[in-house]
Amino acid sequence: MVTIYHNPRCKKSRAGLEYLQTKTQDFEIVDYIKNPISYETIKDLLVKLNKKPQDIVRTQETIYKQNYKGKNFGDEEWIKILEENPKLIKRPIVVKGNKAIWGDPADEIDSLFK
Repeated sequence: MVTIYHNPRCKKSRAGLEYLQTKTQDFEIVDYIKNPISYETIKDLLVKLNKKPQDIVRTQETIYKQNYKGKNFGDEEWIKILEENPKLIKRPIVVKGNKAIWGDPADEIDSLFK
């Protein structure tokens, strides 16, 4: 089963979803803006992505620029920030088994099907 963490208002996320649909119909969509991701799920995604929390932060968001830019936070603090502000999470994130990728550009999704 494949899971896509998706924001339907995001052009890149919509492109990722469209691309995923060309690869499989067996997937679950998680609208993580309407249904925020838990702290533990974010930690799990980071392991599967092989990334640090700061690596998946959308630094162009106003909330980032106003509240977090230039400040030093530890990993646990960043995960809490991402949990409280899901809009800051890069998207889409696509998970298959124990591996996840950030689907931007959308053809990055191919790596999950090799």
